[in-house]
Amino acid sequence: MLKHLQTFAGHQNPVYALVNTDQPGLFLSAGNDKGVVEWSLANMAFVRVKIPVQSSVYCLHRYQHQLFIGERSGAFSVFDLNTSKIVARVNAHTKPIFDIQTIQRKNELLTTGEDGTVAVWSLVDFKEIYRFQVAYDTVRCIAVSPDETEIAFGCKDHLIRIYNLTDYSLKQALEGHSLPVTSLSYHPNNHYLISGSRDAQLKIWTLPNYALLQTIPAHMFTIYNIAFHPNLPYFATSSQDKSIKLWDAENFKLYKILSIEKAGVGHTHSINKIIWSADGKYLISTGDDRKVMIWEFNEA
Repeated sequence: MLKHLQTFAGHQNPVYALVNTDQPGLFLSAGNDKGVVEWSLANMAFVRVKIPVQSSVYCLHRYQHQLFIGERSGAFSVFDLNTSKIVARVNAHTKPIFDIQTIQRKNELLTTGEDGTVAVWSLVDFKEIYRFQVAYDTVRCIAVSPDETEIAFGCKDHLIRIYNLTDYSLKQALEGHSLPVTSLSYHPNNHYLISGSRDAQLKIWTLPNYALLQTIPAHMFTIYNIAFHPNLPYFATSSQDKSIKLWDAENFKLYKILSIEKAGVGHTHSINKIIWSADGKYLISTGDDRKVMIWEFNEA
């Protein structure tokens, strides 16, 4: 179902972020190199260093033709993919930014990170609209419900906090993980929320009430990413245990383990980020070993 196709070895330091561009077959990676790198899936090759940045990059987020770059410094930059220019740089937080998301129906951008606050920005002029304290320590990840009515925050204090997107009021706090929550993703059809943690467990929360449906002992160490396939009922997880796992999104059956031990090829250190290509043909992974790996997907 997933097999190793290519390894890119251009980075000199750990890599934390991946994102597809607005051009089919192109994606970007970034980390401690202080540069955002462009790669081609069509040619399976390095393209160029797309953007120099001032500090380490912990997250990348694209909305339409704009790329948002979240930095260790607490600032984020806005890069216009059409003009290849930085159009804004905002000193958003006093500590590193770990996640950035957009709320399309409100035309808003959200940033969060180590200071525990969530800042809301206008996508028109990148001015701050609102700021609220979600936790008194790190907020590691954000997940936006597909209907954009609710938003989930994964926190270092072991909690998942659910907020209403209409007014950013707290709806409820989910207690289940025993260690910091490090990954979150809503099912594409809003069937459930799935969370991953430093406790190495996946938890499935039913919607709309967020009752705990199932706990899966998924990995050996921290689960850093949960990525749903763009059009088929699968999701992948990546972990500090150097493995990627492919799961059935309907019954949570484990289909595939990608690791050096199981597949003979894989990452040698923590896998910090995974994404699917826009067409779903490839899974892309990266991490502390400085490598970007391409895995070809076949449903058969």
